[in-house]
Amino acid sequence: MSDSQHRRLILPNFLSPQECKELQFIHKSSSTVGYRPNVFSTTLSHVIATSSCHFLIPFIPIRERLKDKVEEFFRCEYELFIEFTGLISWTRGATIGWHTDDNRPYLKQRHFAVSLPLSLSTTHLLYLYTIVAHNFCPSKAVCYLNNYAKDFNGGLFHFQDGEPNSIMPMAGDVVMYTADKRNIHSVDEITDGERLTLTLWFTRDGSHDEDVKLVSLLSQHLLHKDMVASHLPLPASSDMYWFSQDQASNYQFGFNICWARLHILGYDISISEDSTCDSDVSELLVKPVKLVRGDELLDHEFGNILHALQVIHFYCWQGSSLKINASDMDMKLLKLSDEHREKINSLKSVLMNDEDLVLKVFRSMPLEENGGICFAWTGILAATAAWEDYVTKLSKQIHLQLPYWRMHESIYMVQLDE
Repeated sequence: MSDSQHRRLILPNFLSPQECKELQFIHKSSSTVGYRPNVFSTTLSHVIATSSCHFLIPFIPIRERLKDKVEEFFRCEYELFIEFTGLISWTRGATIGWHTDDNRPYLKQRHFAVSLPLSLSTTHLLYLYTIVAHNFCPSKAVCYLNNYAKDFNGGLFHFQDGEPNSIMPMAGDVVMYTADKRNIHSVDEITDGERLTLTLWFTRDGSHDEDVKLVSLLSQHLLHKDMVASHLPLPASSDMYWFSQDQASNYQFGFNICWARLHILGYDISISEDSTCDSDVSELLVKPVKLVRGDELLDHEFGNILHALQVIHFYCWQGSSLKINASDMDMKLLKLSDEHREKINSLKSVLMNDEDLVLKVFRSMPLEENGGICFAWTGILAATAAWEDYVTKLSKQIHLQLPYWRMHESIYMVQLDE
């Protein structure tokens, strides 16, 4: 469906439920504080910088399909470059008024935008804003990854002119539009939950090609690593994970989003015995940790808080398909002493000193993170092993394809011989 005046096209079910769920997993286990109040983001450069290069692999076929669709529709084959790719979520209080996406001098290179939601959907809309070939303006693509009224409330997308003038975000739908004044738009304030999208901008200006920068970052990061190297993520600067109502980063009246996302799912973290609440926050984030739930501590060490977070969200994503081995029951569960609980609470007071704000931001909609999966420590151990298999497989693909990417300065799916 299209709008002849405003050049809009609707494409339903562009992403599969599985693709949406995988991108949800990546974002909720990797995101940092975003570019606007109450917004969180996961960029491709960030996953590279935090030793999670393998997370690029799920994006590649989606980026290629989106680019092909834009080029086909606008009749500009082989002319576009991807300028930006990122996962972006808006939480309670996030909003933006009427604007265009090229409203800053440093954004003029953007020609097309795409956005997709990341959850199961019931209705689907994709708007593609077309212009005459060889004379189009910066544009954006938005892929919705979760559902209005189920995963969040508020957050409706509106166009100032043309029909349809409002979009109800549903997982798997894509919205593409030019970034100029023909497509002035706004987003209603989020009142509950977390609205999640995959967002891309396209450009005809090769000097803004995202792939060139990403290939350079990948080459630097993987220069001294091989396929069997550790895949443990490495947290970025603590400032990138600190959320507060006024976006201050002085660690007062806010929370670390890694700790908060674990807490909202029912977990606490125990950091090594030599850590105290007087330790630098960045140092705390890279120390080995153990998971706590209720009055039980799992005697299994994770490399750092980001590692634990990725495993827990992998369990939320894949828990129903994990094979639980009875032999895992020989794991050691420890009962927390009052002294140990006091230490955990002391650390929590540093990394999450505004629990009310955590509940306001992350837990205002019904919590269905586990998709009905019953919690079990054996499931967490199974998820730990399955997570390692998953990232190892993706990492091998990165190493095999990187020489081709470096040769062409482009990230694409390389057809490799079996």
